Amino acid sequence: MYVVIIVGVIILLWLLLYLIPIGLWFQALVSGVRISLLQLIFMRWRKVPPSVIVAAMIEGDKAGIKLNRDDLEAHFLAGGKVAQVVHALVSASKANIVLPFNMATAIDLAGRDVFEAVQMSVNPKVIDTPPVTAVAKDGIQLISKARVTVRANIRQLVGGAGEDTVLARVGEGIVSSIGSSDNHKRVLENPDFISRVVLEKGLDAGTAFEILSIDIADIDIGKNIGAVLQIDQANADKNIAQAKAEERRAMAVALEQEMVAKAQEARAKVIEAEVKVPLAIAEAFKSGNLGIMDYYRYKNIEADTNMRDSLSKPGDKKK
Repeated sequence: MYVVIIVGVIILLWLLLYLIPIGLWFQALVSGVRISLLQLIFMRWRKVPPSVIVAAMIEGDKAGIKLNRDDLEAHFLAGGKVAQVVHALVSASKANIVLPFNMATAIDLAGRDVFEAVQMSVNPKVIDTPPVTAVAKDGIQLISKARVTVRANIRQLVGGAGEDTVLARVGEGIVSSIGSSDNHKRVLENPDFISRVVLEKGLDAGTAFEILSIDIADIDIGKNIGAVLQIDQANADKNIAQAKAEERRAMAVALEQEMVAKAQEARAKVIEAEVKVPLAIAEAFKSGNLGIMDYYRYKNIEADTNMRDSLSKPGDKKK
């Protein structure tokens, strides 16, 4: 019986201490933060961890920053990170950076790490760009790497572009600077020329960062793009010329075949005419238009013609 009573008392005390966070209330009291037990109980009912709010208010009070409990609860219920916001406010205050509470919560709710942003405002960040390939006017390809030193622009963190945009703009500026150079040697001799031209473009406009410097870390010589393009153009011209020559050859072959066909056609007509000669002679004999002496004379002329043909072609004579 006594055991049950003791267990019941322990459970009751645990529930009371959970529902009535006396420890947090006492911690806030000795830290100089005024908050009632009733408010702590209501926080639990509103699904707000009292420890988070009390810790934030104590940190702000010790740093000389007055925080409103309702604002902290509202930020937590909106899905914000109360501890990160308070850390950022304290860091900004120590670094003499103007950061209102509303701006800090807006930055946090926008998905950015407001505490990291404040740290980046104090300690600038160095971003290494990927290799950027560009071609000078003389056709030589240059591959460069740059280091961009940036610091967070607190006022542009909400709605401002991120690191990817900064890197893309810097890469575009490097390509434009190298592409406008008449000679790649000029770029190799004065790499700071690229940095100067890129900085003058104001690439950090509309971003969450302020570009402090752009330093060219490395420049390598790549391919001779101009020569490659000329070779490709020459090969293309050669292929076109070969295609046209092949077209002319095909037309010549077709014309030759056409002439052969016409010659064969003419030969066929001659043979057809020769076949009709004996018929015509027979018809002439029958009608009396050709006598026997005329026929002999015709045969003598034919024999004489054949003899002359054989004499004109000595290679065809029989041995």
